[in-house]
Amino acid sequence: MKYLDEFRNPDLARRIAARLAAEVDPARDYAFMEFCGGHTHALARHGIIDLLPRGLRMVHGPGCPVCVLPVGRIDMAIGLAMQQGVILASYGDVMRVPASEGMSLMRAKARGADVRLVYSATDVLALARANPDRQVVFLAIGFETTTPPTALLIRQAAGEGMANLSVLCNHVLTPPAMAQMLAPPPPGQAAARIDGFVGPAHVSIVIGSRPYEAFAREQHKPVVIAGFEPLDLMQAILMLVRQVNDGRAEVENEFSRAVTREGNRAAQRVMTEVFEQRVSFEWRGLGELPHSALRIGAAYAAFDAEARFGLVCRSVPDHAQCDCAAILRGVKTPTDCKLFGTVCTPENPLGSCMVSSEGACAAHYSYGRFRDVAVVAA
Repeated sequence: MKYLDEFRNPDLARRIAARLAAEVDPARDYAFMEFCGGHTHALARHGIIDLLPRGLRMVHGPGCPVCVLPVGRIDMAIGLAMQQGVILASYGDVMRVPASEGMSLMRAKARGADVRLVYSATDVLALARANPDRQVVFLAIGFETTTPPTALLIRQAAGEGMANLSVLCNHVLTPPAMAQMLAPPPPGQAAARIDGFVGPAHVSIVIGSRPYEAFAREQHKPVVIAGFEPLDLMQAILMLVRQVNDGRAEVENEFSRAVTREGNRAAQRVMTEVFEQRVSFEWRGLGELPHSALRIGAAYAAFDAEARFGLVCRSVPDHAQCDCAAILRGVKTPTDCKLFGTVCTPENPLGSCMVSSEGACAAHYSYGRFRDVAVVAA
């Protein structure tokens, strides 16, 4: 199968692993952050961590859209569904994210709220058309990958004069979050050690590689955009090692079969038409980040659920014993959390990192905890 089997070739994987072992400097340590939750999942699923030489470690980043959605935004959606009587639609993983007082959208549905699971923005349009006498609100989340479909949804609704559809917008932006990973932490918080980034794949298809160039230049950290297959990731890590060894901090594109420097111009245009940057936005684990998220712009303000229903988001702390926030900042690993794999599991998640398959805790629970047992036994 084109672009699948070629990037899972075990002989090539062994050759890249040998090159990594040969080129890693034994006198130094390397710490690379895979920003994207899809990369976290792929690293665990394909056993790539086991192929990396001693002295090279991967740091999990905040690129899981479900994981970084703060409790207050989920509370706002639950209140809207339970108190305003709307049809609230969103994607599957969001339904199970823990909110305040043990609630979640799934539990709100069990208590009578009209919460619907959708697979695409097109499903939301169909839902609004089929229920013209009901207000339908789409809880939209995600990075730049899922933002263009939401923009097209809003533009289509405006074209049809659809008065019963609005969007609770939680779309966030990748470059500001990457920059935040290198910013000095607040007093009392540890900072993650990061020597370079494995750049996200799907996000970069939309925005291109250009936005990372200023980041690499100003922050002096290399970025290598990678696909999701095993050889993609291993080659990207090798490229990062070579940049660090050479003292370079550049943007390189391993995923050139899908990512260009300029990105998808049509997707960028519709995003710019419909959305504008928020002054600031709260991220789970990262706090308030300036210019790191999008809101619906003035031309389409009639479709902004926050304005239509007078919603106000309040900041809510995470579960006191959950280390998800520190894991999202890259300063802890899933096994550092005392709830991991015992009280907190995919069937009973206490933190968002265990909900989505892209979350670091869910990925490690599915593929990594057996390795932990073997290490302890040894």
